[in-house]
Amino acid sequence: QVQLVESGGGLVQPGGSLRLSCAASRSIFSIQSMGWYRQAPGKQRELVAEMTSGATTVYTDSVKGRFTISADNTKNTVSLQMNSLKPEDTAVYYCKARTVSGPGSLDSWGHGTQVTVAS
Repeated sequence: QVQLVESGGGLVQPGGSLRLSCAASRSIFSIQSMGWYRQAPGKQRELVAEMTSGATTVYTDSVKGRFTISADNTKNTVSLQMNSLKPEDTAVYYCKARTVSGPGSLDSWGHGTQVTVAS
């Protein structure tokens, strides 16, 4: 299992930017994939962006061109740069890490960080 700590959330006006960071308790080289998910009130948690150990990235359509996921292997962190934020981006953002566990895999989650986009 991996302990994850998110930071960087807050209140921002529409069109603004925020950068979220997720610090992992072990080397991200040992992690299959890391990603950011979000959950808005009354909605299901959804994938925002994900990066595999091979540096392949996936984004949900609504954030393509606005959000960028990146990794810093020296600090064992994965970040999410969010630009051109919209009110509909308001949610609690969670970091997730997937690691190998026996014949399968194990997902570890952070506690989440609130992002609010409002004027």
